[in-house]
Amino acid sequence: MTLLLTPLDALHRELGAKMVPFAGYDMPVQYPTGIISEHLHTRRACGLFDVSHMGQLILEGPGSAALLESLVPVDIMDGLADDKQTYALFTNAQGGILDDLIITRWGQEKFFLVVNAGRKRQDIAYLQTHLSGQTLTVLEDHALLALQGPAAREVIRKISSDAVELHFMQGCSGIVDGVEVYITCSGYTGEDGFEISVPGSVATGLARRLLGEELVQAAGLGARDSLRLEAGLCLYGHELTTEIDPVQAGLVWSISRSRRAGGERAGGFPGADVIFRRMIDKPALHRVGLRVDGKRPVREGQLVLDESGRQVGEICSACYGASVGGPIAMAYIERELGLPGTRLLVVSRGKHLPVAVTPMPFNPQHYFRG
Repeated sequence: MTLLLTPLDALHRELGAKMVPFAGYDMPVQYPTGIISEHLHTRRACGLFDVSHMGQLILEGPGSAALLESLVPVDIMDGLADDKQTYALFTNAQGGILDDLIITRWGQEKFFLVVNAGRKRQDIAYLQTHLSGQTLTVLEDHALLALQGPAAREVIRKISSDAVELHFMQGCSGIVDGVEVYITCSGYTGEDGFEISVPGSVATGLARRLLGEELVQAAGLGARDSLRLEAGLCLYGHELTTEIDPVQAGLVWSISRSRRAGGERAGGFPGADVIFRRMIDKPALHRVGLRVDGKRPVREGQLVLDESGRQVGEICSACYGASVGGPIAMAYIERELGLPGTRLLVVSRGKHLPVAVTPMPFNPQHYFRG
């Protein structure tokens, strides 16, 4: 299979990136300084990530808001103002999660969607089957740069006086070096930061300009994953699948109150009745954070046991948490064992590693809310 390349591919190689296949793309997993260095630099100053593999879509035309409301459990019609963003889930009839995405309103009936790279084709096909006069445009020629960290606002000031005023989950259009871009105050690291949607033809020039700032360091997928895990954020294919519902995943907060049972526009999205029942009855398994005793890491797919040795769950994501100084993980375990401090065991290469249920996020989130 031929891997796709992002507009920044040549720059990654020039910077000495280690490239790996990911979601059909050849992507930088790390640069010569290494994942831990990139992780800590992002927490301390500012990391620049290439996330151009993500799907960037524009849905527009009469009825676009209503169409989105029929697919996601979010108040789009009345609850999302222009240039505001919302986290959303595509759900199926069984209440499972098809994908998670970010929706930004660009006008009364115009929306900018960012979907996961691994689900991009499926999401596009899914949306296309529901179009009824609307237009879906895939921004194939655009890159997406994520500037993340406490110094990101200082850096973004150099290219956009409007973007520096944004609060978390807001966006604005801008002109950078004579080219129109769209900048949002969002990201996947738990830090203040921005995502910049930019035409691919000028993406490398913008990336070089940002990397020319002393505070900015290139960061790859490895650091992006460890940062998001410390922030307690879900990754599709790990914490989210078609077999996992929003209640299990701890994402009930993403269901707008007006769309919940008894709300002004209750239901109307796939699997609504199933999800409403689970909000009352509670699924047997739910997502928790785990801190590992000692320095030996655990891995995705390893079994979680109670202290008597009975299997009670499974690891869905794990990494070395550079900001917290040790191995961490997320797992789905039996609900009654999910209280913080509960002692459990993880089966790793024939040994039982002690772990403790830990509140998430593991590292405090620093979103700028004004």
